Parts: sequence; C-alpha cells; structure tokens
Amino acid sequence: MPISTQAMLRLIKSLLVASVGLFFLFVGISNIEDPSANLEYIKHIFSMDTIYPDSPSSWRAITSPAVHGFVFWFIVVVEFVLTFLCLAGAARLALNIRASAEDFHKAKSLAILGLGIGILLWFTGFIVIGAEWFLMWQSEQWSGLQSAFRFAVMMLLILIFVASREE
Repeated sequence: MPISTQAMLRLIKSLLVASVGLFFLFVGISNIEDPSANLEYIKHIFSMDTIYPDSPSSWRAITSPAVHGFVFWFIVVVEFVLTFLCLAGAARLALNIRASAEDFHKAKSLAILGLGIGILLWFTGFIVIGAEWFLMWQSEQWSGLQSAFRFAVMMLLILIFVASREE
C-alpha cells in the first residue's frame, strides 16, 4: 500500500523533530563528557576578556566562576529537557501519522514546545545575551554567533513546518 503525500509529510515532520532531539542529546552528552570545553567558552564570553580592549561596555563582564558554572550547567539541563521534549514530541507525531488532521495537529504540542524553547536558548541565550550583551561578536576566538544563528534559524524553519496545519 503506497504511503500518501500527507503521511509522508507527517513522517518528515516527526523525523525533523526527532533530529532536533538527537542534536540536543549529542550536545548534552558532549557537555557532560567534556565540560571544560564549553565551560571555558562561557567563561570567556561572560568575562568579556577577548572583546575589543577599549570597549566602553566592558563593565558588563561577569568574572565569577560560580556564575559561569551555574550558567553552563543550566544550559546543559535545558539541553536535556529539550532532548526529552523533542524526542517525545516526535514519537507523538509518529504515532499520529494516520490520524485525522485535527488529531495530528493536537499531537504537535510537545514538539512545538521543544522547538520553541530551543529557539529561545540559541536566540535569546546566545545571540541576544551572548552576542549583544556580552559582545561575543567582538571575539575572534570565542564568538559562537554564526553557529547560534544557524541553530536558531534551523529550529525556526522546522517549527514553522511542523506547526503548519494540513487540510
């Protein structure tokens, strides 16, 4: 029995959300296996020690190792929450591939929540706070602006696709 176009689109939506969940799982695992790598990143961004030396905004720097550690582990916890939301959301979508349009749309809530929080993490956390408040964009070595933009936009595009209603 051939799969319908609608079922194929639903399958792709589920697989994309699962891919985002897998992404956050891998990022979270990497952060636990080698916390020093990204903890060092947080330290340099918050300390603003690699921005332009004459920046009048350097008063914003936070040099407390306790704050750096808290922020790092908060991000790791959020990554695992996002893993759960996206993987559970993908499973709910997959279980409803052949359901009515209304039931499939209702099954999107966890996926939408996971994708939305993921966008907030990368856009608000890394672009708004990291790049703009802590001037991460001025750092040649520690700027994660391009990656943050790429992740936020990919999740936004997936969110738009997943949230679109079917007939």
